Amino acid sequence: MASFFSSVRQGFGGRSNKGNQPGKGNGGTPSPTTPGYSHSPTSSQPPAVPPMPHSPALSSAMSFESQGPPPDAMPSGNRRPPFFFREEYAGLIVKGNFMTLAAKPKLVEEGEWMAHQVVEQYRLLEQMIEVIKVIDERTGRPICNPDVCPTMSASGHTYTWLDNNKKPIKIPAIQYINLVQKWIVGKINDPSIFPTGPIQVESAMYASGSLTPSSTPQPLGPTSLNAPLSQLSGREWFGKSSGFPESFESDIKSIYRQMMRCYAHIYHGHWLDPFWNVNSYKELNTCFIHFINVGKLFGLLGDKEIEPMQPLVDVWIGNGMLQAHSQRQSPQNAQAQSSQPAAPPS
Repeated sequence: MASFFSSVRQGFGGRSNKGNQPGKGNGGTPSPTTPGYSHSPTSSQPPAVPPMPHSPALSSAMSFESQGPPPDAMPSGNRRPPFFFREEYAGLIVKGNFMTLAAKPKLVEEGEWMAHQVVEQYRLLEQMIEVIKVIDERTGRPICNPDVCPTMSASGHTYTWLDNNKKPIKIPAIQYINLVQKWIVGKINDPSIFPTGPIQVESAMYASGSLTPSSTPQPLGPTSLNAPLSQLSGREWFGKSSGFPESFESDIKSIYRQMMRCYAHIYHGHWLDPFWNVNSYKELNTCFIHFINVGKLFGLLGDKEIEPMQPLVDVWIGNGMLQAHSQRQSPQNAQAQSSQPAAPPS
């Protein structure tokens, strides 16, 4: 994948034109053609850039708005689903069992393992985001820009941001993604949420209460050493033994939800251009199936979050590449067991 990203960053002046060659593709895969593919459900709308909140207290405030499905989102009559929902385009760049990548080693504490997974999943997503930020030499603009993607949309869903008055506003997809990236990095680099220092008894104890999705992370710090131990020892939460705060589980679920939205937009808005055009849709699939597997196994994603990409998830479940996970497990008790080797997605 390293060579792929280095070549993509050089621009698209000499990129593959196989998307315009019907019948030709990677390994015999039929080539998508533009007339049968909806590049972006909102590409015909004029750009709209509402004023963004200036207060950092709203930097993590997100809301969700659902719309009716666009005409090309799902099959109707003779209309076929988008290419990325079809089995012939659901291939990966690796073979193996992704359950192995998600399985928690026996000697690793659950909170530490989930922290590792979230950071790793963001690292992979970040590489996919970099692809849609590459400057297209034909236009001199990033592939994802306010004209092409005036809203953060995926299929029949539009994701909105909250302004200073906590009012949902629609902003261009690239602006939304940039803000989400800044928010996630802030979470990961906050030692009160992802502690990196030596674990001590007092630093593992935090005041009760968790952060809401619309609040700014406020370091709660260690509790007072004067507090009676009896008031602290009775509370348990996910990651406590490794020094993670009580809000940790809700924080990682919020992070995962926002990463899911980014993947959904990348597929619905940019699968054909650039991922198909530079022959990298399998890299995108590989990162996404790993992301979904961890999210479903550890209960980090619900059906509503996955909905825009459910047909692709169903394809992978149908061909045995993903487990159905009919009983969602919380991070506290999720255990993935597999003896089959797997290659990492990068």
